[in-house]
Amino acid sequence: MSFRSIAIDGPAGAGKSTLARRLAERLGFLYVDTGAVYRTVALAVLRAGADPADEGQVIPLLEGLDIRLDYGLDGAQRMYLAGEDVSGAIREHQVSGAASKAASIPAVRTFLLDLQRKLAREQDVVMDGRDIGTVVLPGADVKIFLTAAPEARARRRLLELEERGQAADFQTILRDIEARDWQDEHRTASPLERAEDAVLLDTTDLNLDQSLERLLVLVKERIEP
Repeated sequence: MSFRSIAIDGPAGAGKSTLARRLAERLGFLYVDTGAVYRTVALAVLRAGADPADEGQVIPLLEGLDIRLDYGLDGAQRMYLAGEDVSGAIREHQVSGAASKAASIPAVRTFLLDLQRKLAREQDVVMDGRDIGTVVLPGADVKIFLTAAPEARARRRLLELEERGQAADFQTILRDIEARDWQDEHRTASPLERAEDAVLLDTTDLNLDQSLERLLVLVKERIEP
């Protein structure tokens, strides 16, 4: 049996996770948030007191690292670290920056590659991240590069944090997003880039519902029911 895959890539704060999850729900596909997997690695690194940008400190931690991805009765993806549900902990602001640094280490990306590909071999998936269409699933049926202006992404991130009751500052978030963009685009291992056959979708001037409808149209034009 052949399974179908949709790869959604793009910079931090572009709304990939929210839109990919809703797209998967509409299509009846499994949603795979690869960013959450990297965040889990970053959380493990931070808890070990290591520098997420230092290969010499991070690589030894990968051996024996117990990371598991599971799904609740509601279909929501849950992340487990050594048996602990860390789905909430990995969303804390400091983990975001650490995840981007850890993801720049080739050994980390190799460590997680098989896990991501295995999921796509076993079911229809919508997978989002930074290098899904270029590295993880280069043969995906549909590839979309989702983006938005840095200011729009910062405003969305600020609202998200405020809704969670976390203190945040717009200028700080904007600087963090711009720094992550530069880091993701210039890293040696699987830099953020648009696959040659990926469709560009800029959501700067679109709300969530409008973005989802655009996604659905793009996918249905390119994939058989």
